[in-house]
Amino acid sequence: MTLKRREKILIFFVILAVAIWAFDRFYYAPQGRRILRLKEQIKAADQQLTQSLLLTKAVESLEAEVSRMEKELKVLNKGTLKGEEFRAFLRHLAKESDPQQLKIISLNPHEEFLPLPEGKKGAPRYQKRIVVQMVVHSNYGKLGKYLKDLQELPFSVYIESLQIERDEEVLAFLKATMGMSIYVVSN
Repeated sequence: MTLKRREKILIFFVILAVAIWAFDRFYYAPQGRRILRLKEQIKAADQQLTQSLLLTKAVESLEAEVSRMEKELKVLNKGTLKGEEFRAFLRHLAKESDPQQLKIISLNPHEEFLPLPEGKKGAPRYQKRIVVQMVVHSNYGKLGKYLKDLQELPFSVYIESLQIERDEEVLAFLKATMGMSIYVVSN
């Protein structure tokens, strides 16, 4: 049996269609699914990379903040006199008080004990906070100099409140009411 030309062409196209179908079914479609899977994996990896970069930036900023705070703590620890703070404050006040320019009207100190968290051995067990309420009569220049000199003491004095008003009874002076805190570290 001989095949006619039309039948040969038809068989050729059938074989060609089966080859295309087999190529699509067994090679092209699996590769397309594999490509989609790989794209999803790339997208997930990109999201993880973005999250990692954000976390890295956050960790770096936290490390910088911790190192800055550690430096501040070292400066504060170097500046404390370990129990002599209030005496030094009173000496400074006595040196600066001048009846002609800075009159101390009232001085009211009281202590508050603040427990420290448990830490290293040999570390202070408590911290004492001395709150000082003080009223002075002073001229503006001397009061400004006194407040500026508080910064130069070898420990920290925190001015929590400051109220300055013109006193009607004493025209040459200002009446300054100050609330200050001095922290004393003791063993």
